Amino acid sequence: MYKKNFKDTYKNLKVLVTGSTGFKGSWLCFWLKKLGANVVGVGLKPEKTNILFNSLRLEKKIDQNILDIRNYKTLNNIIKKEKPDITFHLAAQSIVSESYKEPLSTIEINTLGSTNLLEIIKNNNLKNLVFITSDKCYLNQDLNKAFKEEDILGGHDIYSSSKASAELIFHSYHKSFFKNNFKHLKKVTARAGNVIGGGDFKENRIIPDLFRSIKNKKKLLIRNPNSTRPWQHVLEPLSGYLLLGKKILEKKISNKTFPSWNFGPEKKNCKKVIEIIKMFYDYLNVPDNYFIKKKILRIEESKLLSLNINKAKNELNWLPTLSLNESINLTSDWYLSYLSEGQLERVTEDQIEFFSSK
Repeated sequence: MYKKNFKDTYKNLKVLVTGSTGFKGSWLCFWLKKLGANVVGVGLKPEKTNILFNSLRLEKKIDQNILDIRNYKTLNNIIKKEKPDITFHLAAQSIVSESYKEPLSTIEINTLGSTNLLEIIKNNNLKNLVFITSDKCYLNQDLNKAFKEEDILGGHDIYSSSKASAELIFHSYHKSFFKNNFKHLKKVTARAGNVIGGGDFKENRIIPDLFRSIKNKKKLLIRNPNSTRPWQHVLEPLSGYLLLGKKILEKKISNKTFPSWNFGPEKKNCKKVIEIIKMFYDYLNVPDNYFIKKKILRIEESKLLSLNINKAKNELNWLPTLSLNESINLTSDWYLSYLSEGQLERVTEDQIEFFSSK
């Protein structure tokens, strides 16, 4: 199995991270700084609920640029100036329920914003791109199948279709421009399953909602208790992204390889929402009757979702590391530290070190 410490891979490299103020983006920026990278962040101004970016004091650790990736001119000026050695594209509208309330902005951010980045990379002759989308980019018919990278893309909801569109646009650029005339550009896409971990405070996401309910001593509202998802700790897919980055930096991925990889848990980690809640409650010693089942939004969501990760196993030697219990325990410990006003930088660093040592 690969080494997760990525020793010297990113040291002194200039790394651009879009979506740097978001949940996964903040974890990735913090990890990259720990690896010695010079991180340039691009993202929206952190929301009041974005505790993670501020708690990790990332504004003092990275070169952060506050902007919307839909702004082509400003994004182009930054990238043209910085000329990053590698780019990790995570910027997105990432909430399914939000796409029902704001469909136009969801489509604009996830498709136009992503297209802006691809066009800028093309026009500035940049190298090395890890382009992150979502496991929800696949056309899900609830057929109880694990999606492979070559499966049909699509979506019944706006969020899923916008992510599928981002993938299609990437592959159009790959075929139209990058495949023949831009061989210096190594580029890949990554699709990850449902991510949990400390520092996620988005509305209408089950784990943040769970800890908010505990903090506020209110009942937890569950939208779809019997939906099954591929649960994994945030460090799992981030390790996959960093590994892809390492491979393309070292020119170890052939242009002939289909440039997309799934990163998800083993099948045994695919659990119903209600099962995950009970596992958290067991670890936190919270009574099971602390929640109530109630649909709070009328939105269509897939009942079943899982990823086939054999390609990442076979081609990258990547494997999920943490058990589901470990993922839940790490997530709980981070939030408990937050609730007790603990040292969140230290907790985050300790969890990265624990993960890297396994």
